[in-house]
Amino acid sequence: MRIPKNYFHDRLVLLLLSINAFLTLLCLLLVLLRLDVGRPDGYIVQYRSNLGLSAFKSGSAGTLASFALFALFVMVLHTMLSMRVYPIHRQFAVTILGMGLLLLILSIIVSNALLVLR
Repeated sequence: MRIPKNYFHDRLVLLLLSINAFLTLLCLLLVLLRLDVGRPDGYIVQYRSNLGLSAFKSGSAGTLASFALFALFVMVLHTMLSMRVYPIHRQFAVTILGMGLLLLILSIIVSNALLVLR
């Protein structure tokens, strides 16, 4: 894939890429450093409000580690999409990076909420 000539010279794009990279690393560190693989009872990975007393569903550490992979996937995918769209329309590329920023923030919030429940 060819990178557009002015893509890395755009200050707003560089700012959004930097913030996305920081949030990706933050999500990776927050999730992976708080996981305990040898935990016998597992982790709470889902909350279903319509189930009443059995609203919490448990799962393994691998399920929560998928949040880290999701953050990495979001960063790479939105960066590649932004690079492809940039020559066509700059504002679309910035919007794509902004949506990636929103997804990363929500991923950090949800993974933290699930890890606090333990």
